[in-house]
Amino acid sequence: MGSFSIWHWLIVLLIVVMVFGTKKLKNLGSDLGGAVKGFKDGMKDGGAAPAAEDPAKPAAQVANQVANQAAATVDDKNTIDVQARPKS
Repeated sequence: MGSFSIWHWLIVLLIVVMVFGTKKLKNLGSDLGGAVKGFKDGMKDGGAAPAAEDPAKPAAQVANQVANQAAATVDDKNTIDVQARPKS
């Protein structure tokens, strides 16, 4: 009940190739290689990207900025102050 033999792994590989096909497996390998290369390049940069170009800015920070801007303009008596809640 220990480790699998080489025959077990060959049967699993054969089943995977039969289910997905060689073309999809080749595309998966190239996509995975590109992702690993991008990750390594990102780690090499050390996150030195400017904040203005950072597409992964957390939504909470954006919401706080919008709320702060809205709070600054609430002085108008025709403005209705609302709070957005996430869907349940």
